[in-house]
Amino acid sequence: MPDHRAELNLPHIAGRGAQTNPNNRFHKIHLQADYEQLEGDDEFFEDLSKVSTEYFEDDSQSILSENNSPDIPFRYSLNPYRGCAHGCAYCYARPTHEYLGLSAGVDFESKIFVKTRAAELLREELSKKSWQPEPIMMSGVTDCYQPAERQFRITRACLEIARQFGQPIGIVTKNALITRDIDILADLAQHNLTRVAVSLTSLDQSLTRVLEPRTSSPASRLRAIRELSSAGIPVIVMTAPIIPGLNDSEIPSLLQAARQHGATFAGYTLLRLPLTVKPVFLDWLAKNVPSQQAKIEHLIQQTRDGGHNQSQFGQRMRGSGAFAEHLSSTFRIFAHKHQLQRKPPPLDCSRFALPAAATPQLWLF
Repeated sequence: MPDHRAELNLPHIAGRGAQTNPNNRFHKIHLQADYEQLEGDDEFFEDLSKVSTEYFEDDSQSILSENNSPDIPFRYSLNPYRGCAHGCAYCYARPTHEYLGLSAGVDFESKIFVKTRAAELLREELSKKSWQPEPIMMSGVTDCYQPAERQFRITRACLEIARQFGQPIGIVTKNALITRDIDILADLAQHNLTRVAVSLTSLDQSLTRVLEPRTSSPASRLRAIRELSSAGIPVIVMTAPIIPGLNDSEIPSLLQAARQHGATFAGYTLLRLPLTVKPVFLDWLAKNVPSQQAKIEHLIQQTRDGGHNQSQFGQRMRGSGAFAEHLSSTFRIFAHKHQLQRKPPPLDCSRFALPAAATPQLWLF
């Protein structure tokens, strides 16, 4: 069936990185919208361009996820939300929404599941006699400071629990809302219990406005880096993802700006397009940078052994081939030039202790 949305030149969905809902790979029956009979109904099509964000309660009975990937420098992660309203067109986490029976496209950005019991579950986990303290990462999948956090304050509640237990916790975000919690983060940092990674993809707001439509502006993220570092909180700038042909030329300026605003560490990852991330991002390219689409896709394939993704450990985050090595060398040279260290020191796990209220009666295992 033809795509009548394209034929009728429908307006882009406002404020969303994805402009489509690709079929769920787990569903046997797929639906295809047919708008042919509605041509001329401007009011109907205008409504289609507006997608409201919906929140659903997530009744998960556990809060820590464990991974054994050698590409990821942490074992445990905590994600207060499923889905992410930031709407980054390239987000590798999009396919996780398919496990909920939804789409990795607009659904991922507009149907957000909220783990209202996250702090309570974290307290229970840390109170177990079996817990061996080691760092926990917020968030390993979706951003813990996405717009929902302003309303639900679940990330802050989890940080309060971490402070009570002396639990080391790391954070990665691209939202300046994190500065709201500087009071807790500074307390943790004073005892080497936290560090923050701020994702900085581009300094060009005209690009980030469509690539990452509901994130903080580049200027706001730089201000957040300055405020965090001024409060004694170690900051890593993540120039991530590097998208060949789109933002790779900004590596030097991104690292320079981050250093000037107080970052002391730097890292990067290369764009990867697993599963249903691929159709969402390629659709984004076609609709937002059509003149660059062929070049960008060709360069992506040069770094991914002719494809769009590599699942092998050691290549997922960095890619392979001459162009991937060029990107890696460029990053190393300018990180060194701006005195940005590549690897922060380990967080201190020795300070972990049950707070006075957590008596042995709470130990179930």
